[in-house]
Amino acid sequence: MSTLALDAAALEKLVSAAVAAPSIHNSQPWHFRLQPETSTLEVRAARERAVPAADPQGRAMHISVGAAVLNLCVAARYLGWAPQVRLLPDPAEPDLFAAVELDVSAPARAPGTDDLYEAIWHRHTIRTPFTGDPVPPAVLDELVTAARTEDASLGLPDREETARLLEITAEAERRNTTDAAAHDESRRWVHGGDLPPYGIPARALGPQDRTGNVPMRDFAAIRATEHRTPATFEREPRIAVLSTAHDRPVDWLRAGIALEHVLLAATVHGVRASLFHQAMEWPYLRWATREPHQRPGHVQMLIRLGYGPEGAATPRLAPGDVLDPEG
Repeated sequence: MSTLALDAAALEKLVSAAVAAPSIHNSQPWHFRLQPETSTLEVRAARERAVPAADPQGRAMHISVGAAVLNLCVAARYLGWAPQVRLLPDPAEPDLFAAVELDVSAPARAPGTDDLYEAIWHRHTIRTPFTGDPVPPAVLDELVTAARTEDASLGLPDREETARLLEITAEAERRNTTDAAAHDESRRWVHGGDLPPYGIPARALGPQDRTGNVPMRDFAAIRATEHRTPATFEREPRIAVLSTAHDRPVDWLRAGIALEHVLLAATVHGVRASLFHQAMEWPYLRWATREPHQRPGHVQMLIRLGYGPEGAATPRLAPGDVLDPEG
């Protein structure tokens, strides 16, 4: 494609892909603004959908927005652009998390773009048991490469380290269910239907592990009659550890970009994922998730990988709801 029009139809496709990204509590803390004179799509924080009890520093918000930026770039490449991304481009505008320039056409579509774009619409967070079938080493290697491509690292802990990380996550989950602020905040993000188009509908919640081995987040938000019957989860979950070398806001954005690249690459191979963020919400426990024998780094997310159903979709804000008037 020699020339591309950043018209209303293309803009809707780009934003629709971006908002399909995962976000903490499905808060969707982003909005977008087109600067037509430079063909730049700005990605901004939506502070009104923050989750301060779980995310007092805004780290998870940056990760969520970073995931949306990755989806936006995948969609742009699919449509024929060579997007150029600037993270935190203007210190005077702290809510401007990224600027994606769309003024250059790609000479050819990058390999794998079609598969990643299709995966955007099938990637869902899984809250149910996996089959227990192992993820092949070749697929895991590809996920490691996906993270590395985005300036992050994806560690694959052994059985002993996995058990330690699950214990830390379980402790964080206990704190989340007993801390009044965390408990009340999580309740506010669960609702009974598809409205509002953010948060988590009760139908999308999963069961708890009856063995207690896999500490799924319990939102403790629905009536007792609506609680799912406990289920038996996989005995040896495959956990991956997403880390960055530093822990600044720009690194949080890079972590979100890497996270979504990993999740889309997993989806291409039929691998499902659920996100263990609980320990990230408690500074001491987050620090404890670092592998003591590895090089220094900052853990940004624990990811549970495996095989199972595609999972239930959660509602998304429409492009018109998150697209600001032109700047």
